[in-house]
Amino acid sequence: MEEIHNLTQLTSLKILLLEHYQQKSNRYSKRAITPVFNPGDLVWLSSKNIKSTRPTKKLSKRLLGPFPILKKVSTHAYHLKLPSQWKSIHPVFHISLLEPVKTSTIPNQHQEPPPPIIIEEEEEWEVSQILDSKLKRRKLWYLVEWKGFSQDSERSTWEPAENLKNCPELVKDFHSFYPDKPGPNSSKA
Repeated sequence: MEEIHNLTQLTSLKILLLEHYQQKSNRYSKRAITPVFNPGDLVWLSSKNIKSTRPTKKLSKRLLGPFPILKKVSTHAYHLKLPSQWKSIHPVFHISLLEPVKTSTIPNQHQEPPPPIIIEEEEEWEVSQILDSKLKRRKLWYLVEWKGFSQDSERSTWEPAENLKNCPELVKDFHSFYPDKPGPNSSKA
């Protein structure tokens, strides 16, 4: 008899728990607004799961992009058009990692990147600063931040040392500040 009583109590507790979870779920779904994106929309990508070249996560950008949406893969995943340098990153992301780009209400607030400087019949971009250096296949590379670009993924790129021949003072300043980094005269190169 006692087992039947315990079983009915257990069943009633289970029903109460299910009702409680259902009420919580209903309350959440009323408050939660899931953004809806369409192909062509621009979105910011959270850098939460993306490895950065910055020394610590704290110094990395919180949001990357903006990137255009190519297509909706599922109800909660979108395929983004990523820069060609990001070949190793899968371009499909969960909706929780995306934020819509809010357009500014102030006219002419967005500044376009400056045109390239023409040197010896070739386009050349101006270097803002050198962020890092590395050896790749016994060749010296620098992580370069470009002057005039907005805070997006194209602001910093890895460039071979020979591409920086027109800014030797920046290279010298970088190596005087970071003497342990690989450089043109280091024993590592």
